[in-house]
Amino acid sequence: MSETGATVPVQTAEDTLAGMKGAFVDSLTRGSKKIKADRAVVIAESAQLVYKRTIEDLQMDIKTAQRERDNMLDLSPTTSDSLELAKNFNAAEFVQKDLKLGVQIRELQIKLEIAQARYGVLFGN
Repeated sequence: MSETGATVPVQTAEDTLAGMKGAFVDSLTRGSKKIKADRAVVIAESAQLVYKRTIEDLQMDIKTAQRERDNMLDLSPTTSDSLELAKNFNAAEFVQKDLKLGVQIRELQIKLEIAQARYGVLFGN
């Protein structure tokens, strides 16, 4: 009671919050369902972006390795008219590098297939 004998209305926390606006108050008062939904969006978007980027990186790595392997067939050291001298050509080194790149390409293709299939399961097509 006040000095005059009148009762002073007590303002509840809900009443106080109702008069407050802004993102800070909204964030403090959101319910657990909304918090869960917000977290789910953040997690799902992050995972999806990383998966997309991984798939793109694998595709680029495959192209790069294929180009490197194709470039090994260019035996013109200086101009398009010249050829690698037979004495300078190391057949064993050529075969080893060609096989290594072949295995690398196949491994990348397998990873890409797995990543694309898993992306489809996790995020839809």
